[in-house]
Amino acid sequence: MVMKTLILKVNPNRPALSKIRLAAKLLEEGKLVAFPTETVYGLGANAFDERAVKKIFEAKGRPLDNPIIVHIYSIEQLYEIAKKVPKRALMLAKSFWPGPLTMILRKKACIPDAVTAGLDTIAIRMPSHKVARLLCKEAKLPIAAPSANLSGRPSPTNAKHVIEDFKGKIACIIDGGNTNIGLESTVVDLTAKRATLLRPGGITAEQLSKVLSELKVHEVARADKNARVAKSPGTKYRHYAPKAKLILVEGAKEKAIEKATELAKRFAEKKKVALLILASKKKPRLKGVIVKRLYQKSSIAKRLFALLRELDSKNVDIIIVNAIDEKELGLAIMNRLRRASSERLKV
Repeated sequence: MVMKTLILKVNPNRPALSKIRLAAKLLEEGKLVAFPTETVYGLGANAFDERAVKKIFEAKGRPLDNPIIVHIYSIEQLYEIAKKVPKRALMLAKSFWPGPLTMILRKKACIPDAVTAGLDTIAIRMPSHKVARLLCKEAKLPIAAPSANLSGRPSPTNAKHVIEDFKGKIACIIDGGNTNIGLESTVVDLTAKRATLLRPGGITAEQLSKVLSELKVHEVARADKNARVAKSPGTKYRHYAPKAKLILVEGAKEKAIEKATELAKRFAEKKKVALLILASKKKPRLKGVIVKRLYQKSSIAKRLFALLRELDSKNVDIIIVNAIDEKELGLAIMNRLRRASSERLKV
């Protein structure tokens, strides 16, 4: 059934309170609202309302065993939904909240099983984006919100992406322009004896280790093919994928770029091909191939999903991209590329 989707355009730095209150009221009524965060756009519902949360899964086509991150406004809310708040959680909160860090803790019974995929743990974060923070504050409730994209598709980094996927399917989209980081939040599990990084994001492993020296980086953070973790979103299924076949070429940078370029030339004889060159100042010119280049890791992170969607809009058949090193933000970028890939080659 097609519904009317209200689109509220706001200034991300000074959002109109009247518009945010209107969106908050819709959340209180059990409706879905998409909103910008500093990472990507989220598709939100009242985290206390199981029926509303189930609408997220229906709208996205999201597997029911994939838990959802809950967004809060204050530390007080953290105590309302987490059964226990360990000292290391407060240490991380002091260093990185508000910001792109999600912590996994034991949940209280007030959080429905639909939010946590039936687990006794809950993923919680406090966003720094002014629109997201004001929405949480005005709604006076925690907001369950995965990324606002159809399940498996590249995450949305502006309202246009959300409109493409959800206009006519949800009650409201808050248009706050482009997101700042472009990759989903970092996820750290604090329920085990040793704090464990499950999903890399805008807060790097290097930054976390300065606060928690015992931090372990789980193999799932590198998107190893056989690694699966139920507690964290974005770790069990193929995610972030364009409609086109994405081939990721891994290996030493120059060799990977050389191989990716060679593949692009070959496939372009019969297919519509795009070559995405990462972390290189050189941009090869290839006849019949769409070539895109991103150099700095920050610009790769910010523009990756938007580029994948752009290439889909051009009906590209194959996207070929080279790997980058996994230092700092590179780990998060490689996580997303591996999960988005249809095929991975090593040279």
